[in-house]
Amino acid sequence: MSGDALVAALREELDDGGLRGSFLVRDLHTGEEIGIDPDVEFPLASLVKVPLAISTLERVRTGELDGAEQVLVRPGAPETAGPPGLSRFRHPATVAVEDLVYLSTSISDGTAADTLFELTPPARVARTLRELGLRGITVRHPISDLTDTPAERFEPDQVHLAHTLAIGARTAGRGHPVPQLDVSRASSGTARAMTDLLHALWTPSTIHPDVAARVRDLMAHNVLRQRLAPDFTSDSTTWSSKTGTLLNLRHEAGVVEHAEGGVFAVVALTESRVAASAQPEAEALMGRVARALRDRLRLLRTC
Repeated sequence: MSGDALVAALREELDDGGLRGSFLVRDLHTGEEIGIDPDVEFPLASLVKVPLAISTLERVRTGELDGAEQVLVRPGAPETAGPPGLSRFRHPATVAVEDLVYLSTSISDGTAADTLFELTPPARVARTLRELGLRGITVRHPISDLTDTPAERFEPDQVHLAHTLAIGARTAGRGHPVPQLDVSRASSGTARAMTDLLHALWTPSTIHPDVAARVRDLMAHNVLRQRLAPDFTSDSTTWSSKTGTLLNLRHEAGVVEHAEGGVFAVVALTESRVAASAQPEAEALMGRVARALRDRLRLLRTC
């Protein structure tokens, strides 16, 4: 099957599964790539925690921040507790800056990320990306903005209504009445821009090698492994990634390193047409599509 035929077949499979997807897989040794609509802009949700980690660790490296500095984190109200992490703490805690980077990146702790954003605001993170020559990613707001959507205003048995709004209200220009889903107001980017970021981390030239190595390690220890990881994890591979989830958006950006030497960046940005918060089949479909694209590039390496 030709590359074009494969892309067409995978796009049809995504559509049948209720997904619209923007995918890009790049061989980081050769630069060869294959993708599905890789230049469509999406809100990035928690994927922005990777630029946040880069910017914070760069400031630690240059001495602007002390990685060992203890930062006081106060617990939120029990009724506003989010996913696992500091938001579920019941008492104030002090956490070192570099440990906040670990919590933010490896377990996707939103409270840890926002504590870091207080030290390095979104505009500063965006400036770091520009200084590193990385274009196509905007960082506009803290993570707390992602927990103030219609989903938080419904009872658990009515959350599907928030997803219905998310699905049906997008404009042709990718605007949205929900600001976190509007690419002109949310932190946003493309699969290509995220792939460029991964490329810069795995073959560092503008990013300092020590910073790149630390971020790679944090991504290798990502504990959220239900999405693409099942299709890229084995005894002969290392899968390092970061996920992003918001209403009907499901993303993952990572790198698979093979024991024989192949290294591939894999980015999947998707939005679902199914009004449900739990969609394991959508996540499995994302993995199958991403792996099929990777397999195509891997085949080209052996030809």
